[in-house]
Amino acid sequence: MTTSDEALALAAANGDSSAFGLLLDRHYDRLFGLCFRLTGQRAEAEDLTQDICAALPAKLSSYKAKSKVTTWLYRVAVNAAHDRRRRRATYARHSAGWGDWEQARQAEMAEAAEHIDWLHSAMAHLSDDLRDTLALILDDVTHAEAAQILGVSEGTISWRMSEAKKRLRALKAEEETR
Repeated sequence: MTTSDEALALAAANGDSSAFGLLLDRHYDRLFGLCFRLTGQRAEAEDLTQDICAALPAKLSSYKAKSKVTTWLYRVAVNAAHDRRRRRATYARHSAGWGDWEQARQAEMAEAAEHIDWLHSAMAHLSDDLRDTLALILDDVTHAEAAQILGVSEGTISWRMSEAKKRLRALKAEEETR
């Protein structure tokens, strides 16, 4: 019989390292996939996923089994992505005008972004709320689970998905007319 994710999370929260390892084995790939969709860059997703995994032992103490482990884990990932975006925006504001080094770094980031496939590049044109919602839904999260993860109603998730689809269709049509 397979141990449930919730049981593993509770055991890991109490210091069971093998339960923690099994929990990561089960969910690492999905967590990385979500991080990739949230960031749009493989290296950034790898860093974010590793940061989340390193912080999970301490964060597991806040897991109370009131929701599925995946729902809780996705909320942790979305929060970590938001924190990373805020830190990056703060850094960009403070580093403006730092000369050639910053310009070279920005150029490298722009070049790397050009190599992302169409969907991920198109997702970069969406607002954070639409991108986060789309990333979760693309990872087979239900509207109800996405609503719980993002702290909004299911109706808001449905509207965001409709809006994201409309904007992606418009981007595709614009590219085709060029």
